[in-house]
Amino acid sequence: MNKQFRIGHGYDVHRLTEGRPLVLGGVEIPYERGLLGHSDADVLTHAAMDAILGALALGDIGQHFPDSDPTYKGISSILLLEKVADLMRNEGYNLGNIDITVLAEKPKLAGYIPTMRETLAEALSVPVTSVSIKATTEEGLGFTGAGEGIAAHAVVLLEQQ
Repeated sequence: MNKQFRIGHGYDVHRLTEGRPLVLGGVEIPYERGLLGHSDADVLTHAAMDAILGALALGDIGQHFPDSDPTYKGISSILLLEKVADLMRNEGYNLGNIDITVLAEKPKLAGYIPTMRETLAEALSVPVTSVSIKATTEEGLGFTGAGEGIAAHAVVLLEQQ
């Protein structure tokens, strides 16, 4: 039997603002600003969800968890990722691996990446070795380089069950 594979790409960006916690990969990171959004605005996890939904050709997180729905106000994106993982399995696929890159000038994220990987792996019910997270700056260029926001890209490989 030949397995089917599907590849998806996700991207998300949120503006940094005062008075909100900074949550990336389900981990609260000490910083003077957080990301603005309807949920916890976790760009890393949002990019992961969009990559999975894209691989399944099921739209994006805005369609599944609209910001017009008060149910999702302030919700943990990890809870939403668990729902997307259930949807993925119900569609007959398992996660092969996911590779995520976070674009942020500040704060430095390297020390938080192991916990982010563990958090996403648990939410997706996969080994931590299936989750890659990297962080990079943009050398002062663009909105992320100017410290106005944080962005993330994710690429995922799904395998048919």
